[in-house]
Amino acid sequence: MKFCSNCGAPVVRRIPPGDTLPRFVCDACGIVHYQNPLVVVGSIPEHEGRILLCRRAIEPRYGYWTLPAGFLENGETVAAGAVRETTEEAGASIELGQPFSLVSVPRVNQVHLFFRARLQHLDFKPGEETLEVALCDEASIPWKDIAFRTVALTLRHWFADRKAGRFTFHAEDLLPG
Repeated sequence: MKFCSNCGAPVVRRIPPGDTLPRFVCDACGIVHYQNPLVVVGSIPEHEGRILLCRRAIEPRYGYWTLPAGFLENGETVAAGAVRETTEEAGASIELGQPFSLVSVPRVNQVHLFFRARLQHLDFKPGEETLEVALCDEASIPWKDIAFRTVALTLRHWFADRKAGRFTFHAEDLLPG
């Protein structure tokens, strides 16, 4: 960041009074510009033990498979964001369930939250950011072509919980390596 988005003056990077981390500070208007992680929200749309996956039509990871998910918008709840992303990417109507996985990805300054969900009907179709959609059981998941580690981790937890006969909440950190 070089200029203040509030007044246009140059910003400097320093630790503001009462803070512990360097921030971009505007000496002209006094605004402190915080940079915080982005929140990615999505769903695990299920029908009779199969999960709805989307094949990406955008970068990053064009052509790879993912759960319907994307960035939370300002003024939006995490639940509303997960439903919106499922509609946009998979053209699917869902009944949103409980939060299922929360994965911190500090390397890219993101937090990913996935909800369990049930497809309300089988009328779904690819959205603008999706090449194709498919309902997959565990054996047909394209594991080598899953776009993101958070999605693979979430899917593995979902199938393990299903096999165990009970679903629990999973919170993890994906550290570099």
